[in-house]
Amino acid sequence: MTTVLLFHHALGQTPGFLEFADELRKAGLTVHTPDLYEGRTFTDLDEGVDNAREIGFGEVVRRGVAAAQDLPTDVVYAGFSLGVMPAQALAQERPGARGALFYLGTLPTSEFESPWPVQLPVQIHMKEHDPWAEEDMPAARALVEEAADAELFIYPGEGHLFVDSGHADYDEPAARLLMERTLAFLERVG
Repeated sequence: MTTVLLFHHALGQTPGFLEFADELRKAGLTVHTPDLYEGRTFTDLDEGVDNAREIGFGEVVRRGVAAAQDLPTDVVYAGFSLGVMPAQALAQERPGARGALFYLGTLPTSEFESPWPVQLPVQIHMKEHDPWAEEDMPAARALVEEAADAELFIYPGEGHLFVDSGHADYDEPAARLLMERTLAFLERVG
């Protein structure tokens, strides 16, 4: 059975985020959802990002890496937006990963000490006109070129948290397609 370590976005563990995790569990996956915000949630993206800045992005990554310590290494690391930071850090720097799922963002691989593990499968999902991810798109395209097994899915339209059913950006058809692609990826790497 595939294990997924899934990190939340800047709003924290919202009902929409937890619903996504539960959908993966219903598909038979083991899903861990550590709370990087220690119980805090937000409804406004700017406020959530301000909270992450206050905590410190390095601390967000540290908390994510710490959440993986008691897990086996052969997991899939996944993250939404802010959660991509610890997911990508673990995928790049902790040997043994099965794969990586980056939703709504990607960082340049040069942000981490280790290069991208060339054979590590990765799937990236972003909206075409997402103002929050404009600077992430070049990093996503570069990672697809760098990795031997990479897919970049760009969904039409705008809106950042299009997968979170409780957010104004929610796009049900795109979210459903993202879930289908996610489950196919997890089946393949599992």
